[in-house]
Amino acid sequence: MTQDRRSVFQVFRDQWVIMSFYERFEQVIALILSAVIAVIVLVSLMQLISVVFTLLIVDAFNPLDHKVFQSVFGMIMTLLIAMEFKHSIVRVALRRDSIIQVKTVILIALIALARKFVILDPEVSPGKIAALAGATLALGATYWLLRERDDRAAGESPNEQS
Repeated sequence: MTQDRRSVFQVFRDQWVIMSFYERFEQVIALILSAVIAVIVLVSLMQLISVVFTLLIVDAFNPLDHKVFQSVFGMIMTLLIAMEFKHSIVRVALRRDSIIQVKTVILIALIALARKFVILDPEVSPGKIAALAGATLALGATYWLLRERDDRAAGESPNEQS
């Protein structure tokens, strides 16, 4: 394991030497953002554990109660969104991607919309549901088109490209 860490750090140092000033700037910003989001995730996780513990011990935790369900699962999904966002930033910091990919942003938006559907009040207006459904369909179609484009580009051999 120690050898793996050394090789990762060695690769990072080797890449750092050949980076331009702006690429180094992007790396530093990505690392700082990653650290800030990690702190936010940890604090949110501690609050989630506190809320669930309080609901289990003090209140009679009833997951069938709509308000409790909305609250707990809304917090869990918010944590998942933050972790996915952090993962996309870490990929930039590890130089696996040069910038945050559009597909990743669309997937995070889809997760956020799924969270919104989970925490919707039962008395929400049909117009709001239609707007959320339309946004979900638009994002899903955009993601599908981007994936199709990437799949076609990956399927082409270097000889077939013009």
